[in-house]
Amino acid sequence: MSENTPGLPLAVHENFVLDDRIRGVPPGTSGLDSGLVASQGWHPADGRMALPLLTLDEAAFTSNRDLFLRYAREHGAKVAPHAKTPMAPDLARSLVEAGAWGTTVADIRQATVMLKGGLTRLIIANEVGGAGGAGRLAKLVGAWPEAELYVFADSVVAVDALAQTWRADSALPPLRVLVELGVARAGARTTAEAEAIADAIAATGGRLQIAGVATYEGAAAQPDPVRTDEVVSALLANVGDMFLRLRARVGGEAPLMVTAGGSVFFDRVVALLPALVAKDPNATLVLRSGAIFFHDHGVYDRSLGAVDARDGFAIGGAGASARRSFRPALRVWAEVLSRPEPGLAICGMGMRDVSFDQGFPKPLAVYRAGEPLPASPVKPQVIKLNDQHAFLSLQPGDDIAVGDVIEFGISHPCTCLDRYRVIFGVDEGGRVAHAFPTYFG
Repeated sequence: MSENTPGLPLAVHENFVLDDRIRGVPPGTSGLDSGLVASQGWHPADGRMALPLLTLDEAAFTSNRDLFLRYAREHGAKVAPHAKTPMAPDLARSLVEAGAWGTTVADIRQATVMLKGGLTRLIIANEVGGAGGAGRLAKLVGAWPEAELYVFADSVVAVDALAQTWRADSALPPLRVLVELGVARAGARTTAEAEAIADAIAATGGRLQIAGVATYEGAAAQPDPVRTDEVVSALLANVGDMFLRLRARVGGEAPLMVTAGGSVFFDRVVALLPALVAKDPNATLVLRSGAIFFHDHGVYDRSLGAVDARDGFAIGGAGASARRSFRPALRVWAEVLSRPEPGLAICGMGMRDVSFDQGFPKPLAVYRAGEPLPASPVKPQVIKLNDQHAFLSLQPGDDIAVGDVIEFGISHPCTCLDRYRVIFGVDEGGRVAHAFPTYFG
């Protein structure tokens, strides 16, 4: 793994069979090796591919990748991108090959997917539960004893469940446990609770190991930005304090991790924690941002606008606009099915096809017979979604006809990607270059 390899192109390591049961694959296709997809010359707007479908702008993804890895490196942090966003081992691997420290997952099944995809340094950024979860984790660790796994714990009860399972099977390697602090979601709420968790880990006689401290600051968001900053800053200060407490416990030679950082407040993490970690030669600060590599035209666009308002982004030692530096990489493509009223178009894309929990999709361009039409001064707007339909509000004189294909930007990658078994990577000409399988279960 390189420290950072900017410009490294995306590559597919897993070949699979494409047929017309998969979204996007043209009707009549059967038994197509995914490694041959680029030779088909598919374009989502030319009428051959089954719509709706999801595409990944590979140039935008790699640009975001290289930019964020550079940003983290310059600010004294490493990155374990959260793989729950695409659940695509090929994309997770591309981030590690370009310099990411490791990969983050949300549960044991996701860890299994990534391990089978060849990714063996994983943070399970979640508690695993009680005895049942501990047993399932033990099965995973037993199958992958050489993997470097980290797991969160935010209660003595959770630690005791893990400890009982690990004591019962001496063949299991010691388990690295991160003490989780939090607000508004999981995580110990007080220093006393966190200390009790650390006591419980230490009492296992080495079967469990104190690996560091973790948090997710995104859950601290408040309606008021000033109050949000206060809560996030207080949480991260508690994380820093707990890190020092853990260091005092384990001694100066043991490796310790501090991990935080989603795709919204990563700037607060790198403003408040790197100086503390930099003083410790055996400590590592790991960001877990995942959605930022995909970005979007909605919630994350707005979030990066908030980063800019905080003057939170700098690259190469100079301030920069995060909102203008990162590029939305995902598109959903759908066909106009009906023009039932002068101010209305109905597209074949609905709640089963696109995210809507953080805002409706945004029409970006209209294609007719595979060619883009001139942009209207006022773009159509999605005003409603049914299961399979999008309602577009039009302006008088908008040139949108039945059969036109509309390219949509999305809001919230996580809840859009999970609707698709295959992400079609497209080149700078918009033609399909790769097919990336996903494993959402």
